Amino acid sequence: MLGWVAVGLLAAGQRSYFAQLPRECADWATIAVTAAAGPANYVGLNPRVTQCQVPQPSQ
Repeated sequence: MLGWVAVGLLAAGQRSYFAQLPRECADWATIAVTAAAGPANYVGLNPRVTQCQVPQPSQ
Protein backbone atom coordinates (compact mmCIF):
# COMPACT_ATOMS: atom_id res chain seq x y z
CA MET A 1 0.00 0.00 0.00
CA LEU A 2 2.72 2.46 0.96
CA GLY A 3 4.68 1.54 -2.17
CA TRP A 4 1.59 2.17 -4.31
CA VAL A 5 1.21 5.72 -2.93
CA ALA A 6 4.97 6.33 -3.22
CA VAL A 7 4.81 5.53 -6.94
CA GLY A 8 1.83 7.88 -7.28
CA LEU A 9 3.72 10.67 -5.52
CA LEU A 10 6.67 10.05 -7.83
CA ALA A 11 4.34 10.49 -10.82
CA ALA A 12 2.99 13.73 -9.32
CA GLY A 13 6.55 14.98 -8.92
CA GLN A 14 7.37 14.11 -12.53
CA ARG A 15 4.33 16.13 -13.60
CA SER A 16 5.71 19.12 -11.61
CA TYR A 17 2.73 19.26 -9.26
CA PHE A 18 5.15 20.15 -6.45
CA ALA A 19 6.89 22.99 -8.32
CA GLN A 20 4.97 25.46 -6.19
CA LEU A 21 2.61 25.18 -3.26
CA PRO A 22 -0.91 24.42 -4.53
CA ARG A 23 -3.36 27.21 -3.75
CA GLU A 24 -6.64 25.82 -5.01
CA CYS A 25 -8.62 22.91 -3.63
CA ALA A 26 -8.60 21.31 -7.08
CA ASP A 27 -4.79 21.37 -7.15
CA TRP A 28 -4.59 19.55 -3.81
CA ALA A 29 -7.22 17.07 -4.97
CA THR A 30 -5.31 16.39 -8.22
CA ILE A 31 -2.19 15.55 -6.21
CA ALA A 32 -4.23 13.27 -3.94
CA VAL A 33 -5.91 11.33 -6.76
CA THR A 34 -2.60 11.06 -8.63
CA ALA A 35 -1.00 9.58 -5.51
CA ALA A 36 -3.95 7.23 -5.01
CA ALA A 37 -3.74 6.06 -8.63
CA GLY A 38 -0.18 4.85 -8.00
CA PRO A 39 1.37 2.81 -10.84
CA ALA A 40 -1.75 3.28 -12.98
CA ASN A 41 -0.30 6.71 -13.81
CA TYR A 42 2.29 4.94 -15.97
CA VAL A 43 -0.23 3.04 -18.09
CA GLY A 44 -2.09 6.11 -19.31
CA LEU A 45 -4.19 7.21 -16.34
CA ASN A 46 -3.88 10.95 -15.79
CA PRO A 47 -6.38 11.87 -13.07
CA ARG A 48 -7.24 15.56 -12.82
CA VAL A 49 -9.67 17.39 -10.59
CA THR A 50 -10.93 20.64 -12.06
CA GLN A 51 -13.45 21.70 -9.47
CA CYS A 52 -13.80 21.33 -5.71
CA GLN A 53 -16.86 21.96 -3.61
CA VAL A 54 -15.82 22.86 -0.08
CA PRO A 55 -18.64 22.98 2.45
CA GLN A 56 -19.38 26.47 3.71
CA PRO A 57 -19.99 27.11 7.40
CA SER A 58 -23.59 27.46 8.47
CA GLN A 59 -24.88 30.85 9.53
